[in-house]
Amino acid sequence: MTVDSVNRHDTTLLPSILNYLSDLKKAIGLELKGTFFNLDAGFDSLINRKYIFNRQMTPNIKENPRNRQHPKKGRKRLFDQDVYSLRYCVERTFAWKDKFKRLLIRFETIQARYQAFKLIAYTLINLREFCST
Repeated sequence: MTVDSVNRHDTTLLPSILNYLSDLKKAIGLELKGTFFNLDAGFDSLINRKYIFNRQMTPNIKENPRNRQHPKKGRKRLFDQDVYSLRYCVERTFAWKDKFKRLLIRFETIQARYQAFKLIAYTLINLREFCST
């Protein structure tokens, strides 16, 4: 995985993340051709869309208006609101994970132990969600 200091924005890490994803795809035999790659409006740029498109995935990035007075010229960018709205489920799960103080403030220095606590937290989140209905 791509890990970097906190003061770098995620958009600068996108090329290395996509390279890692391509290597992982080859290692496990996963086919990502035509899949949607959801990103928020902070990643809206021609370069980022090109990186994703060159890896045969469909960029689903909400257009960033950037304080425009008039709409952007040219053809409309591909954007599927239904697929994009699924991001809420992921964001909500991360917010639930942040309720576990041991994971929010990382006390564990051993990676395996930290991953085990994350697994316990996600198990508790799923049990709470599935047992409440």
